[in-house]
Amino acid sequence: MSNHEKISESLDLGVIVRRSNGVTRWQRTVWTPVAILPKAEPANWRVLRQDGDTVEYHAATLPLTLWRKECEAYRVALTDPNPGVYVVLREDDRDPDFPYQVHLVTASPHEAALFNESGDEIVEKVPMPEGVIAWVAGWIKDHYVEETFVKRKRRRHFGEPDQDGLGDPRISQTTDVYRAPTGQRHVDKEAGNGL
Repeated sequence: MSNHEKISESLDLGVIVRRSNGVTRWQRTVWTPVAILPKAEPANWRVLRQDGDTVEYHAATLPLTLWRKECEAYRVALTDPNPGVYVVLREDDRDPDFPYQVHLVTASPHEAALFNESGDEIVEKVPMPEGVIAWVAGWIKDHYVEETFVKRKRRRHFGEPDQDGLGDPRISQTTDVYRAPTGQRHVDKEAGNGL
């Protein structure tokens, strides 16, 4: 199968998550995705670096999957001055030491926005390494097809007559509905109903 016929392609990315102390009494710890590691080995919250109470973990390795139909979203991501990959963390109560699990890694800002709308997940944009940028750009080059703009036309309701600009025929009017409102005042004065 050639590159042009592929529906999707994946690259394993390790996700680095930083745990640090919270700044309020309501949130004791803050979990933040900070980086990705291309072609990383599988991991499960392996400590990479520790500095006081701040710890960076290789939380998980997930595939970044590019889909042919999402090329427009990937173009948007790469045209950003700082291209990034979006990491979605979802709450998980199976392990009290790690209250979040890496749920998704995506290059699509549109998909990330859908997860961000619910407010239930942590969605962070992390810098996209040069190698991943080149890989995504190659995918776009091979699969992007410009969609032609098609203006939508309103479908007429079954049995709907053509509009003539005179408004609702059940309401009596002196002229058409698109006239200036001051025109009605002049008609009222002439009829003796002056304002």
